[in-house]
Amino acid sequence: MEWDQPLTDEDIQAIDAAIQSAPSSSHSKKRRSSPDARNGPEESDPPKTLRQLPSSLLALQHPNPLLSPCQANTRMRYPVMKFGGRILYSRTSIEVEKAAKELLKNLELEKRESGQVVLGLDIEWRPTFKKGVASRKAAVMQICGDTSHCHVMHIFHSGIPQSLQFLLEDPTLLKVGIGIGSDAAKIFKDYCISIKAVEDLCCLAKQKLGGHSQKWGLASLTKMLISKELRKPNKIRLGNWEKILTNEQLEYAATDAFASWYLYQVLKGLPNSEEEVAADKGIEELEGVKS
Repeated sequence: MEWDQPLTDEDIQAIDAAIQSAPSSSHSKKRRSSPDARNGPEESDPPKTLRQLPSSLLALQHPNPLLSPCQANTRMRYPVMKFGGRILYSRTSIEVEKAAKELLKNLELEKRESGQVVLGLDIEWRPTFKKGVASRKAAVMQICGDTSHCHVMHIFHSGIPQSLQFLLEDPTLLKVGIGIGSDAAKIFKDYCISIKAVEDLCCLAKQKLGGHSQKWGLASLTKMLISKELRKPNKIRLGNWEKILTNEQLEYAATDAFASWYLYQVLKGLPNSEEEVAADKGIEELEGVKS
């Protein structure tokens, strides 16, 4: 029998039959020889029912003996994270310029009201799958700053028009994402545009959660912080981002940018980790000694 397979009813009955046919256990002998058993009528055997499996056998039905199958499944399953707002897809230079101009207008209003504006930003491009072949140009840029709207701009076809350039170069608009420094470097290489004011969520997570050797990804942070699954199927992630985008690609792109924006809000609300506090204290003491 394969021990990593669940026990069937027939297996349990066979185990039960073997136990029933075995000689009386020491526990049974002790019960019959007790004073109560000698002075009174012998107790009748209880009706034969299916025995409950010992915990050692139950543990074999699941690879993790510390968890029951039900508990394990509960912990392994997370609700899927999806962007539930409106996805605004622009493809031509005119469409991207119009979308970026409208976005800048709304961000200016938000900046006056709240003082700071944060944007989740990410890019996609078509993979080459060949070693030594230069990567293709960034094809899609997605920008999200709230729960209601996400812009997906097909810059492979539109380029980066003036209003989008203003947005990317504005130092008062904070752009956040995992590995956003690398994305900014690629945009500069591909389009000669320098993205200003970027913050890597991986660095922020280490500051807030500790574990400086931990390499956080967007999916692992989503699972850690809000117990949701950020799906990244290779069929979409490694697909052709240069053609007109499918609904699945649009949803994937928008959800990534939204997740970056949302996780930034969660991380900024957390206190610094003990490691970070201790490091800051050490720096302050060192500066005090020097002064």
